Amino acid sequence: MDFQTIAGLVVGLVCLTLGAEWLVKGASSVAARFGIAPIVIGLTVVAFGTSAPEFAVSVQGALSGNSDVAIGNVVGSNTFNILFVLGLSAVIGSLTIEQRIIKRDIPILMALSIAIYGLIWNDVVGRLEGLVLFIGIIVYTLWLLRGARKAESEMVKAEYEEAMQQVEGETVAKPLYFQIGLVVVGLALLILGSRFLVSSATTIAEAFGVSDLVIGLTVVAAGTSLPELATSVMAAIRGRRDIAVGNVVGSNIFNLLSVLGASAAVSKNGISVSDDALNLDFPVMLVATIVLIPICWNGFAIKKWEGALLTMFYVAYVAYLILQAGDDGVPEFFRTMMLIVIPVVMLAFTATGIQGWRKYRAAHPA
Repeated sequence: MDFQTIAGLVVGLVCLTLGAEWLVKGASSVAARFGIAPIVIGLTVVAFGTSAPEFAVSVQGALSGNSDVAIGNVVGSNTFNILFVLGLSAVIGSLTIEQRIIKRDIPILMALSIAIYGLIWNDVVGRLEGLVLFIGIIVYTLWLLRGARKAESEMVKAEYEEAMQQVEGETVAKPLYFQIGLVVVGLALLILGSRFLVSSATTIAEAFGVSDLVIGLTVVAAGTSLPELATSVMAAIRGRRDIAVGNVVGSNIFNLLSVLGASAAVSKNGISVSDDALNLDFPVMLVATIVLIPICWNGFAIKKWEGALLTMFYVAYVAYLILQAGDDGVPEFFRTMMLIVIPVVMLAFTATGIQGWRKYRAAHPA
């Protein structure tokens, strides 16, 4: 591995981050100029824009025949978002959760995760299956827009209006040609950055003797999730702790439907799923998603100690991947410890979640 490879990785990450930011700013400003409501912009341009790096990298990986990077990026990003992004945001400040996220968005995310896990048991996500998933994000977005137009809650409107204002800044006052230029340059940077990142990640995997899947699950996934990390952490710091959770859950739904769907649809033979992804990485993503429900029911918040545990679990998961890729494999004591600790913590989360649900039912009898 040489300097050129490291430089390519850094350039790719920078291009993806700037490309996503400029694309969202430009598109948001253009939409606002033509009188589109802020909540509509928030539900479409802003929501999709934060997942633009994952989309670009996974589609590029699929087109170049590197299915492991494509699938690893999706699974790794979703795991990173829940365990690390939400965990770190909660450590900064306990995250409050709106009931609509618990009753609607998280169950949708969980159902999708389970359905896709069942879908990949034939070791591939076919082109037709990918097309169905991509159609799903269109249906989901239209459903969200319909609910938003009914103004189901002022908090929902405020959330997306503020999100739009944060990315828009002073761009809306710029000339139309400047705003369109941001969109064009943003798209170009996304395409360029995805090519740099996929190429560099593949080279790094070969140099260290690890699989493309591990690189996709770690370096690529964390790198493409920088927009979600920045948005959620800044929301927690600024006290808008409801946005942090909604941003992660929405991004994960987008990753499963749009990113995975588009990647499989454009690939000639679909996306193949390795045994490692099927037996370890998908289950980790699924467990991380399911555990959100009892955590969120515990007082409609993710507390600091819960966030700390989520963050530590992500660190342990990455450590496991690195050790597994090494010559000596995973030490038996580490494997045994994880087999004991994870069920105990899951039971603790479930117990506190049930307790929180009972308190809620007692305060809100049917």
